[in-house]
Amino acid sequence: MNWSDNGIVLGGRRFGEGGLILDVLTRERGRRSGLVYGGASRRKRAQFETGNTVALSWSGRLDDQLGRFDVAEASRDRASRLLDDPAALAALASITALLRAGLNEGDAAGSSLYEATTLLLDELIHPEVWPALYVRWELGLLSALGFGLDLDECAVSGANDGLTHVSPRTGRAVRGSEAEQYVDRLFALPAFLIDSRADIFPGDITAGLRLTGHFIENRLFASVHRGLPAERERLIKRIAPQA
Repeated sequence: MNWSDNGIVLGGRRFGEGGLILDVLTRERGRRSGLVYGGASRRKRAQFETGNTVALSWSGRLDDQLGRFDVAEASRDRASRLLDDPAALAALASITALLRAGLNEGDAAGSSLYEATTLLLDELIHPEVWPALYVRWELGLLSALGFGLDLDECAVSGANDGLTHVSPRTGRAVRGSEAEQYVDRLFALPAFLIDSRADIFPGDITAGLRLTGHFIENRLFASVHRGLPAERERLIKRIAPQA
């Protein structure tokens, strides 16, 4: 059987002499892997940089077995555009590492993340924009994989306005005024995560990363007995060292 799709390169590992097992996030089929003959050669190496978008064709005997990728030249070459921006490169590495480690082969949820991931990767050239988009993307990652937070109403009063914190245990939003005696145990909820029009204040990115990081580690990766990828830790040290 065979199929064709567009994919975002998540990474790869050498196989045999000159071969490469390439991991991609595809538009229609989620996270997929395939063998690229000669993919580890110097001539092809730049084509398979993480974050690139490529057109590819997969062929194999059975859909759940490792097949072969035939890959066209990258249609979007992202890493080379970010060489002078270490923070953006760290974000690219974190995005692809989270997808690679958090998605199973063929996981249909991966398809729902394709457009949002493409948007975020394309915005990494805009340092004033991408940090907030990145936090929102991590929130969307949790939701797509079945670990979404409930930020629609206060867990205590049921009100849907004035939400300021999130319970680290339940993932539900609360009004700080409704849980004053527990507020020091809660995560701050930056307004931009529930209203895209809200202003972003100093400390909001750090607070957002602390919130999403807790649930990515303790829900998503704890469920598969893994820790957070080192790439995310390196990103946090660059843009929010106190998170």
